[in-house]
Amino acid sequence: MLCRTASDLYWVSRHMERAENTARLVDLALRIAMLPERYDRGKSQAAPWRRALDALGTGGHYTATYGTIEPEGVLRHLLLSPDNPSSIHHCLRAARENARAQRGAITAEMYEDLNASWLEIRSRTWAGVRSDGISNIVEWVKSRSASFRGVTIGTLGRGEAYQFLQLGAFIERSDWAIRLLDVVGSDGEIDESGEARDATEYFQWSALLQSQSAFETYRRLYRESVTPRSVTDLMLLRDVNPRSLQTCLNTLHEVLRAMTGGESQEVVRLAGALSAQTRYARIDDIIARGLEPHLQATLSRLVELGEAIHAQFMVSLDAGHGQSQTQG
Repeated sequence: MLCRTASDLYWVSRHMERAENTARLVDLALRIAMLPERYDRGKSQAAPWRRALDALGTGGHYTATYGTIEPEGVLRHLLLSPDNPSSIHHCLRAARENARAQRGAITAEMYEDLNASWLEIRSRTWAGVRSDGISNIVEWVKSRSASFRGVTIGTLGRGEAYQFLQLGAFIERSDWAIRLLDVVGSDGEIDESGEARDATEYFQWSALLQSQSAFETYRRLYRESVTPRSVTDLMLLRDVNPRSLQTCLNTLHEVLRAMTGGESQEVVRLAGALSAQTRYARIDDIIARGLEPHLQATLSRLVELGEAIHAQFMVSLDAGHGQSQTQG
């Protein structure tokens, strides 16, 4: 497959996955922002929105460009800004444009699905979004992302095109498993007991589960109230959770092995090492050593893996094209 085709397909799925996870980030921030005032530890109304921007690595850029962080401005930035590479508007446009360039490599149903999503988001205005309710656009984005996944699984042959779409989706989802966890874990380390220290922590970790559509999975797996320890375990180490880091890394390793014919190449080694690290990790050890250092170290290794994928399969692309797709 041509490097340009491989790159475009890879970024189609990365952008669609990013759109969905941006919607889940908005959902999480909204839930935290709705905490009763007596539970907010004296923090400003802007606190969850600052944490959302920091999770994307764009907090400094946002304040330098727009000034004060306030809920409505951040919501517009995350939902409808054409200039924010992580906004839903930008992601749906980019996914459609990448797909349009490679219509011969995907099915007509896939392109039609992406085009419908883009036409819908393009027609939306901030006044309309506010009138309809933020939660409605969040659910709409999740539905459109699920629709594209379903059309892809149901119509695309299991060849190289499908594999590059898988790569893009799961490396993006891996990245977001860490970023979304960091939104809730950013106030400090998890208590050694693994329990929530107060009502605020309980509500925030519950909000994370709900934003990830993982509350029912948690209830089936853990016979206890919501605790930071168990939520972190579910988000990072449990392959029963389809959005966990472990599930994503396992899939990435399997896809890369298939693409390279099982050969011992650096990109396969990096994916395998990451997958093994998570597979054999123990949540108690992660908490004892510090959650934040663990998340940042894993995120750095994911960036390294992404660069190795680019070098292995898309090396002939010009630097400008590759850089234009990156997050934050």
